[in-house]
Amino acid sequence: MALAINVSSSSSAISTSSFPSSHLKAPQIGSLRLSDRINVSSASLSLSGKRSSVKALNVQSITKESMVPPRAASMVASEVTEKVVEVEDFEELAKKLENASPLEIMDKALEKFGNDIAIAFSGAEDVALIEYAHLTGRPYRVFSLDTGRLNPETYRLFDTVEKHYGIRIEYMFPDAVEVQALVRNKGLFSFYEDGHQECCRIRKVRPLRRALKGLRAWITGQRKDQSPGTRSEIPVVQVDPVFEGLDGGAGSLVKWNPVANVEGNDVWSFLRTMDVPVNTLHAAGYVSIGCEPCTRAVLPGQHEREGRWWWEDAKAKECGLHKGNIKESSNGNATANVNGTTSTVVDIFKSENVVSLSRQGVENLMKLESRKEAWIVVLYAPWCPFCQAMEASFDELADKLGGDGVKVAKFRADGDQKEFAKSELQLGSFPTILVFPKNSSRPIKYPSEKRDVDSLTSFLNLVR
Repeated sequence: MALAINVSSSSSAISTSSFPSSHLKAPQIGSLRLSDRINVSSASLSLSGKRSSVKALNVQSITKESMVPPRAASMVASEVTEKVVEVEDFEELAKKLENASPLEIMDKALEKFGNDIAIAFSGAEDVALIEYAHLTGRPYRVFSLDTGRLNPETYRLFDTVEKHYGIRIEYMFPDAVEVQALVRNKGLFSFYEDGHQECCRIRKVRPLRRALKGLRAWITGQRKDQSPGTRSEIPVVQVDPVFEGLDGGAGSLVKWNPVANVEGNDVWSFLRTMDVPVNTLHAAGYVSIGCEPCTRAVLPGQHEREGRWWWEDAKAKECGLHKGNIKESSNGNATANVNGTTSTVVDIFKSENVVSLSRQGVENLMKLESRKEAWIVVLYAPWCPFCQAMEASFDELADKLGGDGVKVAKFRADGDQKEFAKSELQLGSFPTILVFPKNSSRPIKYPSEKRDVDSLTSFLNLVR
């Protein structure tokens, strides 16, 4: 007699968009799920999918009529084990999907991992991911990190999204003891003084790690154009290089980035076309939205990441959730990508009227209490996209002021010079612009992010 075993998830039999969420008992992210069932009949042997479609077996669900003889059970177990060890080549899959649409990539992700995958929703334009998942018609799960410091508008969006799609977002919270210790020891806003990494590690990274331990794959809204200096190497699918999944160990978690190759303007065209709910902060100039104390609106023409952790340099504008996709600088002269290769960073501000200062030159300039000419100096890093964005205007300023009683200079303040620049030159983020007046020993920091020629010239005329 032929035997059949159908391995399936209870969630795959229904669609979250077809039933009220109250009818569903959502599995808890970060915990072991024993809700899956094994059904045995006497028709045919059917095993579907690869490793991600094989669920934990709950022997208590086997009825008297569906008892499997020991020999048949051994046969089934060996075949299931054979499926589990089958390994997908996700690098090859990423190449195949490189030119695929976000909808196609989303459909493939949900098909492969079923109930073992979830969308990471931040309350910004990640709502596009939920819309894509909804359009596939497949069941899907959504989780979010509630740091305790989000904007009220973000919380209202969470509620609106749940009602719009008929889902329940699975929230992850930071450890209360860790948050309490941080705030008691350093205060509510310590990140303005010693950087955001510690706070993000407690409020975001560790809760994310707990969430991912209950999954075999996750879906993010990372895009290459979000941060050209750190995210330009994002593949559409990859084995997560940092976090662990349900099975534990390296390679136990797969990361999907369906909109990696999509530009921000196209994402917003999609959101408007589909008329989906979005965060009302976007209408107030907020593009990239995180925690309230660390997020602000950006001006027209500014890059979206300038609204995040604005008091730090561009290279630090990541919270650690996507550490494996970040390009790191190498000895201050090159940028290493995720594959370990490097590309040379070309220097900037190359006008013949821009003076290149060494550290000794800057120290000598600071010692002068009375100068014959005023100086304007940019503290920069050539890999910084915000420095690159102001290169044309700063070179034009140098050409315009040539012979006008003002020296225009640059000082490369990354690498070995960064600590000196932070302690002695008021470096907060790249670029930092200083004016050394003729009759003052102390430099004056240019406070605005308007770095066009007219704005810089106006400031110079007021203080030089």
